[in-house]
Amino acid sequence: MKSVAHRSLKSERGITLIELLIVAVIVAILAGISIPMYTGYMQRARRVDAKTALEQLRASQEMRRAERGSYSVDLDLSELQTTWGGPPTISGDYTITMVATSTTFTGTATPTAGGRQVADGALTINQDGLKLPADKWRK
Repeated sequence: MKSVAHRSLKSERGITLIELLIVAVIVAILAGISIPMYTGYMQRARRVDAKTALEQLRASQEMRRAERGSYSVDLDLSELQTTWGGPPTISGDYTITMVATSTTFTGTATPTAGGRQVADGALTINQDGLKLPADKWRK
């Protein structure tokens, strides 16, 4: 009787190589699913930052036009940045540029070369609120 109890305790010690491999496969499958989802989520979140910056640029330009009768033609103009909120900088993921005349402007958020958003493409907005590419603005 004693030998049977001893055998059952001995057979339950530790884990087998097969059990370890099954756990490793499950962890790999979960990582294979979750990492791309997380990466996509972060890319969309950084894109939202760029959209917000362009919307702020448009709003500050519209406020300047309402006050002064024309758009600012200089993105770095301290008046545009301080008085009307100005375009914010985006932590290295996008570069905000603007081409403007006194009656029109186009703001562009271009992914920084070699950065995390390069494959995302540029976003633009103009004085009429036209946002391109439209599919990137909807997401």
